[in-house]
Amino acid sequence: MQLRYNYRAYPDAAQRRALAQAFGCARVVWNDCLRTRKEAYAAGLPYVKPAELSKTHITEAKHTPERAWLAEVSAVVLQQSLRDLDTAYKNFFDGLKRKRLAMGPPRYKSKKDTRQSIRLNTNAFSLQSGGTVYVAKVGNLKVKWSRPLPAAPTSVTVTKDSAGRYFVSFVVDMAPETLPELETEAGIDLGLSAFAVLSDGRKIAAPRFLRRAEKKLQRLQRELSRKAKGSNNRAKARIKVARQHARVADRRRDWHHRESTKIIRDNQAVYVEDLAVSGLGRTRLAKSVHDAGWSAFVSMLEYKAAKHGRHFGKIGRFEPTSQVCSACSIKDGPKPLHVREWTCGECGTVHDRDINAAHNILAAGRADRLNASLSAGKTMAKVPAQRVEAGSPRKGQMTQAGIPALSGGEHVKTR
Repeated sequence: MQLRYNYRAYPDAAQRRALAQAFGCARVVWNDCLRTRKEAYAAGLPYVKPAELSKTHITEAKHTPERAWLAEVSAVVLQQSLRDLDTAYKNFFDGLKRKRLAMGPPRYKSKKDTRQSIRLNTNAFSLQSGGTVYVAKVGNLKVKWSRPLPAAPTSVTVTKDSAGRYFVSFVVDMAPETLPELETEAGIDLGLSAFAVLSDGRKIAAPRFLRRAEKKLQRLQRELSRKAKGSNNRAKARIKVARQHARVADRRRDWHHRESTKIIRDNQAVYVEDLAVSGLGRTRLAKSVHDAGWSAFVSMLEYKAAKHGRHFGKIGRFEPTSQVCSACSIKDGPKPLHVREWTCGECGTVHDRDINAAHNILAAGRADRLNASLSAGKTMAKVPAQRVEAGSPRKGQMTQAGIPALSGGEHVKTR
């Protein structure tokens, strides 16, 4: 599997100028090739191949007065920019085939963008014995090695973020590090009052990093708004705001990593609900939703599960996890968000809303995993407890914990 390792870099003044030139050249190649393809599409001409773009906008362009400065940077940077454009088009076309509108077509890049990057393969960078990273036409970059690389990197991306910080990001091919097998499994209900509630009853409080830094951010935003547009003072004030946002994002990311690692190490299988974060981000709860960072957290759970030999599963977002009693599987109906505890009208069990949802997520995830194994003709060493279709339990076939009796080869229905 491929993993990415990110490190802080500290280029000197000359290296910063060389990186700025490389960022600009990669951006120009991207825009020139994108413009050519857009013009060909508007004229009804065939899709322009990468080889033709490389010939006209890189090789031949270096010999023209308008683009002669492209020869001052590494050719690998220019070729990788063209490959990134091809990848962007491929992702866009794949999204059209699957009728997914989330991935839009490639867009032009601006020199005013606060984030700039270049990508290089092994022909244009190397790790030096002194702990520096050599980048072609830039020099030896000083890097803060927060942790060792597990293997030799296959590519590196040098990035400058909106706060003016530089990072080097290595892609490494490595085998999964399988952890010892456990018996425990967990369903996770993500929320705002509590960031995550596990099916074992543990609640992870929401840290609210953005809310805690909001007062300082408001002061910095006021200072920025008072500066004249285009002035140096406004540029300095913008960097101060960007650095404060970067601190918030770094703290959130570090916290996500620690909590996700702990969950993966303590459970053999983890199940979460497929939340519509983009839709929730357009509601009155948008700031709290973005502050929680659910998507980043779930992505960490997914890749860490694959890395350590754990099982990760998602259940459908329309699963009525908050409406079904986890004890008797009776669907008790929707409830407003201010109702945090409720009593089942059928069996009389008193439920904490979030813990009950986590139990239902665990049951639905186990059912989906069992169905997938049976459909593939596989058998599981230990078949976990399942529940029947929500709202239709059969008397005499349900235990106190809501576990249905399954016949051989029967699939469990969940909604």
